[in-house]
Amino acid sequence: MNIAIWQKLDIFARSITPFVMSLVLVVFSVIPTYIPDFNQVSPIVALIAIYHWAVYRPNLLSLIPVFVLGLIQDLLIGTPVGLYVLVFLSVYGIVFSQRRFFIARSFVFYWVGFALIAALGLLESYFLASIWHITLLDFNAIIFQYLVLLGLFPVIAWILLKWQLMFLQ
Repeated sequence: MNIAIWQKLDIFARSITPFVMSLVLVVFSVIPTYIPDFNQVSPIVALIAIYHWAVYRPNLLSLIPVFVLGLIQDLLIGTPVGLYVLVFLSVYGIVFSQRRFFIARSFVFYWVGFALIAALGLLESYFLASIWHITLLDFNAIIFQYLVLLGLFPVIAWILLKWQLMFLQ
């Protein structure tokens, strides 16, 4: 009986790993820094995790956890509730519908795919936030977020890929 409990616990732990790792990235993106105005340009690194899990393990990160991640992102950074819910769900939906193009491809192709998806997601967040504030926001902030996100992608994607290969096979 103890073995069955441990096996169920192991399966449960493995099944929530994508959500927990994505949640860590949400929290990571809101860690206070002492760089002036950095919170306005800090990258939304959870997009990397949502992209990764939608490509490789959508069965372990479905729409409801993605919705929760977006809600937590909104609440932590103070954006209008629903902004990152929509962005995360849009990114997840696009990647999930096109995942056959990303599977079994080179890392460069995987990275370029993320670059396109991240651009769409950040543009969506920019336009939604601009509509909410009834003015066009500073577009340079989005460009900076995008460039930092692309620079962080190889490191975070490598960690997610290694974790997936080691623990989720």
